[in-house]
Amino acid sequence: METTLIRHDKVTDVLGNTVEIKLWKVPPSLDKPKGYKYSLVYIVKGERVIGYDNSERKGDHRHYGNREEPYAFTTLRQLADDFLADVEQFKRNSS
Repeated sequence: METTLIRHDKVTDVLGNTVEIKLWKVPPSLDKPKGYKYSLVYIVKGERVIGYDNSERKGDHRHYGNREEPYAFTTLRQLADDFLADVEQFKRNSS
């Protein structure tokens, strides 16, 4: 099985903030047992303020500001919901 990009969305709002979502189907492995690789990021003023990914050998985790913590990946839908909820919370807290 090869790696297949299954979604790539990039949206920049009127303030210049960007949401980018990339999802790939990959062969299941020890660090990607469900067979997905992902990178979801929210960029404000050129800086990542929120990010979810499962980069090589780090497993599922999220970045919120300067914090990095484990993330319990279950499904792609839940991943997107959690990420977008964090983006909305960040927007509320920074207004």
